[in-house]
Amino acid sequence: MDGPSNPLYLRMLVLRCQTGDERALIDLVNQYQPRLGYFIGKMLGKSQGVDDLLQDVWLEVLRGLPRLKDASAFPAWVYRIARDRVYREMRGRGWMEAIEDAEEPVVEAADDRFDADDAELVHACLDEISPKHREVLVLRFMDDLSYEEMARITGSDVGTVRSRLHYAKRALREAMESRSQP
Repeated sequence: MDGPSNPLYLRMLVLRCQTGDERALIDLVNQYQPRLGYFIGKMLGKSQGVDDLLQDVWLEVLRGLPRLKDASAFPAWVYRIARDRVYREMRGRGWMEAIEDAEEPVVEAADDRFDADDAELVHACLDEISPKHREVLVLRFMDDLSYEEMARITGSDVGTVRSRLHYAKRALREAMESRSQP
């Protein structure tokens, strides 16, 4: 399979970008722009400035891409850049809540996903939960990143990511239930 969802295709695209291939860069931006925009928008909530932050992220990517040693690490790397940029913006606006690295350990249940019928409700309810919970839900379910990739992005260990994801699913479920009750 030769498409954007193929890890080998992505790796080759990143390697081509590192050699200065402008078409590869356009393809990479086209592939990641909507994802990163959604991630940044959800992390900032209903605020303005997503496009400006997205532009800042791409500028950092362009500056750092030649130094990226493992092309297959691009997804985690680009989300880490986006996350760091969002947190700088949140601190600058005085919005930063304390993000604890330690949460209660949790025995992981089966990954319960929401039906497509719930998509609109899920997107709306994401705005109602904390940024740390919103972050892991978007990374896991919108971008299908592994626990290890999420740990690299958030600077946490895998156990913390699993725990945070467990509590995030609970918070999202509660937000959805509160909206569906009369």
